[in-house]
Amino acid sequence: MTKIAIVYYSNFKGNTETLAKAIMRGAQSVADTEVVMIHTDDVDQHWQTLHASDAIIFGTPTYIGSVAAKFKEFIEKLAGEVWLARMWTNKIAGGFTVSAGRSGDKLSCLQQLVTFASQMGMIWVPVRITGGNYSSHGSEEDLNRMAGYLGVMAQANIDEPAELAPPPSDIKTAEMHGNHIANVTRQFAHGRTAFPAEYDTQAKSDASVPMTLAQLMASE
Repeated sequence: MTKIAIVYYSNFKGNTETLAKAIMRGAQSVADTEVVMIHTDDVDQHWQTLHASDAIIFGTPTYIGSVAAKFKEFIEKLAGEVWLARMWTNKIAGGFTVSAGRSGDKLSCLQQLVTFASQMGMIWVPVRITGGNYSSHGSEEDLNRMAGYLGVMAQANIDEPAELAPPPSDIKTAEMHGNHIANVTRQFAHGRTAFPAEYDTQAKSDASVPMTLAQLMASE
């Protein structure tokens, strides 16, 4: 089985969780794929799942042009053992975000997610199709209507409930992206097994929570 984890922060109206579920459905549509959703509030109960995953997909709302503070708190937990021991090297990564504004500086948020993944040595997967709604013949029903390429960019009207926002086109885009990441992950995981790199040790940890840099330095 290919194992995929979706780590996300969702609050306010639950728009990000709606997208996370769509990503999960898309990934599950690929044969022999196991998917688990992990809210950042619960991440300390799931570190071994994250370490064992072939891919980790990151999701956060775009708040004030950046990732949510609670999501950044999760990322900073990686800045010790996971980062220093290169525990997530060559894991597949991808991301998604949502804001009320059509722009909302979502690109800035996705760029931060790419940077976080790169700091961990992960391999980022972009959206596989061109942007929709590019011309007078396009519409709001087009997939990738926000024309995001680093990851899924969704938009949710601030006065509508999560049942209505993001709209169906954004949900379908998230499903497509989940399917794409799962396909890439399956291809890469089989290749990684067949042709392992000499440095590709997939370091493991028995710690329930990754050690911080301060803890690592104190243990030397």
